[in-house]
Amino acid sequence: MSREIFAHTDTRLLPVLDELKRREPIFHTSEFGRSRAEFEKATAPDYWEVGASGRRYSREFILDGLEKRPPVDAAAAGWQSRDHAVRQLSPDTYLMTYTLRQLERVTRRTTIWQKTADGWRILYHQGTMVEAEEDDAFPAS
Repeated sequence: MSREIFAHTDTRLLPVLDELKRREPIFHTSEFGRSRAEFEKATAPDYWEVGASGRRYSREFILDGLEKRPPVDAAAAGWQSRDHAVRQLSPDTYLMTYTLRQLERVTRRTTIWQKTADGWRILYHQGTMVEAEEDDAFPAS
């Protein structure tokens, strides 16, 4: 078994995967947005998230914080992501997962995306810290 199990995407969903990869990490790409108005459009009204610390954050808390302190641009900061995968949850809802390396910090990321008439928006996001990249578990052979 290999890491591919964690990054499997049905071939029919590859166009969705490509679209969503451009928007991740959320709040840190120009494709996702740069202004409060764009962030509001890209997040559902009842959006919330669980940060890598385990703390829960409301949409308003996140938006207020971004307005006070603009987000880091992931590409400019040298952040790297890998193991991207998408799973369809319903006709218009998708689960996106990947691993994000922010210099020495490594997190597993999960975002629930919804395709609407106005474009993509996020319903939920979670980041989970990992101590080492070798923490993936596979059955014993």
